[in-house]
Amino acid sequence: MPRHPPVAVVGMAVLLPGAGDLASYWQNITHGVDAIGEVPADRWDAEYYQPAGPRRADRVYCRRGGFVDATTEFDVAGFGVMPASVPGTEPDQLIALHVAHQSIRDAGGERALPSDRARAGVVLGRGGYLTPGLVRLDQRVRTAGQLVRTLRELAPELDEARLDRIRESFAGQLGPERPESAIGLVPNLAASRVANRLDLRGPAYTVDAACASSLVAVDHAVRELATGRCDLMLAGGVHHCHDITLWSVFSQLGALSPSERIRPFHRDADGVLIGEGTGVVVLKRLADAERDGDRIYAVVRGTGVASDGRSASLLNPDPDGQARAVRLAWAAAGLDPRAPGALGLLEAHGTATPAGDRAELATITEVFGPPDGPRAAIGSVKSMIGHTMPAAGIAGLIKAALAIHHGVLPPTLHCEDPNPALATTRFAPLAEAALWEPPADGAPRRAGANAFGFGGINAHVVLEAPAEARAEAHATAPPRRAPSLTVAEPERVLRLAAPDAGALAALLAADDSTVLATGLPETAPDAGPARLGVVDPTARRLALARRAVARGAPWRGRGDVWFGPRPLLGPAGGRTAFVFPGLEAEFDPRADALGAWFGLPAPARATVGDIGRHGAAVFQLGRLLDTALRRVGVVPDAVAGHSVGEWTAMASGGIHAAAEVDAFLAEFDPDALRVPGVAFAVLGMPAERVGEELSGRDDVVLSHDNAPNQSMVCGPEPAVEELVDAVRERGVIAQILPFRSGFHTPMLAPYLGPIRRAVEAYTLHAPTTPVWSATTAAPYPAQPAAVRELFIRHLLEPVRFRPLIGALHDAGFRAFVQLGAGRLGSLIDDTLAGRDRVVVAAHAPVRDCLAQLRRVLTALWANGAEPDVTPLLTRRRAGVRLDLGGPLVSLPPAARGLLTGDPLAAFAHPVAAELSALLAETASTAAAVLTATAGVSPTPPP
Repeated sequence: MPRHPPVAVVGMAVLLPGAGDLASYWQNITHGVDAIGEVPADRWDAEYYQPAGPRRADRVYCRRGGFVDATTEFDVAGFGVMPASVPGTEPDQLIALHVAHQSIRDAGGERALPSDRARAGVVLGRGGYLTPGLVRLDQRVRTAGQLVRTLRELAPELDEARLDRIRESFAGQLGPERPESAIGLVPNLAASRVANRLDLRGPAYTVDAACASSLVAVDHAVRELATGRCDLMLAGGVHHCHDITLWSVFSQLGALSPSERIRPFHRDADGVLIGEGTGVVVLKRLADAERDGDRIYAVVRGTGVASDGRSASLLNPDPDGQARAVRLAWAAAGLDPRAPGALGLLEAHGTATPAGDRAELATITEVFGPPDGPRAAIGSVKSMIGHTMPAAGIAGLIKAALAIHHGVLPPTLHCEDPNPALATTRFAPLAEAALWEPPADGAPRRAGANAFGFGGINAHVVLEAPAEARAEAHATAPPRRAPSLTVAEPERVLRLAAPDAGALAALLAADDSTVLATGLPETAPDAGPARLGVVDPTARRLALARRAVARGAPWRGRGDVWFGPRPLLGPAGGRTAFVFPGLEAEFDPRADALGAWFGLPAPARATVGDIGRHGAAVFQLGRLLDTALRRVGVVPDAVAGHSVGEWTAMASGGIHAAAEVDAFLAEFDPDALRVPGVAFAVLGMPAERVGEELSGRDDVVLSHDNAPNQSMVCGPEPAVEELVDAVRERGVIAQILPFRSGFHTPMLAPYLGPIRRAVEAYTLHAPTTPVWSATTAAPYPAQPAAVRELFIRHLLEPVRFRPLIGALHDAGFRAFVQLGAGRLGSLIDDTLAGRDRVVVAAHAPVRDCLAQLRRVLTALWANGAEPDVTPLLTRRRAGVRLDLGGPLVSLPPAARGLLTGDPLAAFAHPVAAELSALLAETASTAAAVLTATAGVSPTPPP
């Protein structure tokens, strides 16, 4: 029997090498991105690196690892942290706060937290390393004192006043000394600061179990939930120490990879590379999560923690202790680890040290059985980000939870020639991501995560896929929040949330100035089932909003007003689809402001006559909008496209790497696909009537079934013109279009040679997001050959966009976001007339994409989603880049000539001049001492 009730993972967030957010982390994992790089210059001084020669405590033979410097600029003031106090604060505390906040957003925002905040807590794994804040404090206190003592011993003639000036000059290079910053160095504040800023009043503490710390934190959090003392727990790990002392320890132990590659379970694995990062998960009892309609990534079925006890060595891993922890977790889950279908993925500790890999392979053979049992995948995210020490376990757990959630088995890098001992296990690493089919017996997908720490502390967690969410649970859940009001700028956006339409109407009953008087808060309002969003709330729009709320029925964007009386979206509601348009007769991306805001390239304007540039620009715009939306937390549950927009969808969904599509478009010859003499026409009639019109003729064919009252045909230009004239006479709207490609018709078949060769050359990946086809009105198949076949069929058969949208709605999709130019949204609205939905375009011809994206976020939020609206609804405030380094202190450039020439000439400031003279005098005295005592001359011979 299980020892504790199952626990749901309802939110996650990371900041890891190469990944500043969860979406980037999963994309990197599935695409096999190696985020290892050389140590940044400001982490530690280059002089410490000595790849050859005898080992010394002050030299290291490796300089590659995993670093997060590119993603550590935060708006600390938004958390109530004064920017002036940041330089003296441990950066990992601020990173932990940022990641914890993002994990709660991912779990649904404020509404995810219990109303009684005493029933929410946080436990973080954190080691006792010499972190950047401690390094600077040590330099200020001990190093400065040691400098003065050494000078006093070498030059006793220096008086105390001069020594004090030297100390002040040294300390001045470390920045101002602030008492309020010193409290930031208390290790437990990594958790306490999270609890303080997020108002979590339950337990808040850190645990140090070496490399097992974060999984031990998960174990503690699970126990808090099991006892009933808490209803929600944050758990995770934080590690941001790349101080040279840590590298020195690993270098002296010979644990760092001499080849500077981390290759878990490779035949020639020769050591670890040090990484850093932070990860946090939000945990609730499974029954509570199902009751509340939460999205559930995975279910924690069991946790196990054990120590090696007395063993041969304190530092050498012991398979017996590791196996004990793994067995405890599976016993807590009430499961047999050797049973068929019990395990599909093992996220191993996988440090790539020979002793570590050897011990772990022995452990998993003992627990999970020999190779004659059911096969399973094994991996280690350390191959991509390095060993993140106390955060290693949570990085692996989040990877495993994402794999379960998406149904994808992720790859492991650098294991082309596996360790022979792997053949004695049930496990094999994957070189590329693969679809994870559920076990044939109906059991859930299940994964295990290992974290084995220095000193013999071991932890294991068993995860499995959740049962299907119960949609009705969310509808019966009582509202948790009182009505709330926020307004944000630029382009003011009013957002109201309340238990029901009546409460919203009460808020709107005040005069306009009162409604808008709340100000500009930095966080989203407390959530409620009834929501109203108004972009640029003028008096006219507020009056419209009052009428919409009074009606009580959904209002879907007319007049820039959105009202949802009850959630249409959300964890237990409808799902969201991104839909990418194809080529449009008029294409003006208007995306410069959006690109500048997110630091991404914006596409150029293109004309329909230039198919090559037009197609490339359409793809680039779709990718820009897709990336921007994902960065603010709008992640689609599926993607689809209209016409060649399906290519963009395939890249968005992960089937095609964006770089390969870029390369294809760069080399693409549009004239190769230009079918001479053909024309397209759009007809204002359904596909069934078009079929009747075309009955008996073979020159014109149906190319697009767009909507109940719109279709397209293609054929020789005279025949198409004849058809257009004929239907116009019967009052049907019809128009010749400027396209000449022959796409989606058999007429293109003779010209498909270049496309076929490109498709065969593409590397196909398992989709990270389901991709639906407008040819079959169903998800793309899993088999690569079938994907390639459907890609070609898509170019030769009609676009069945109307059936596609209907099938998506039947599958539970309620939000359709158009990511590109054109009026695709109107086709979706026409198709779904009379059915619940929200359709919104991320591009509009009347405004730039940045302004339009605010409307997308407002629309989705008003209908129950939880996008991170803050980046687009507030004035951008400059962030503070955290200093993660601890290099040696250097004097200002003017001081470099202190011991040569005339030192006084280098300085005009009297204090600096005094310091220069003192140092010159000290050097002279030191030289005299050396000559007298050791016969050593400090001056090299000529």
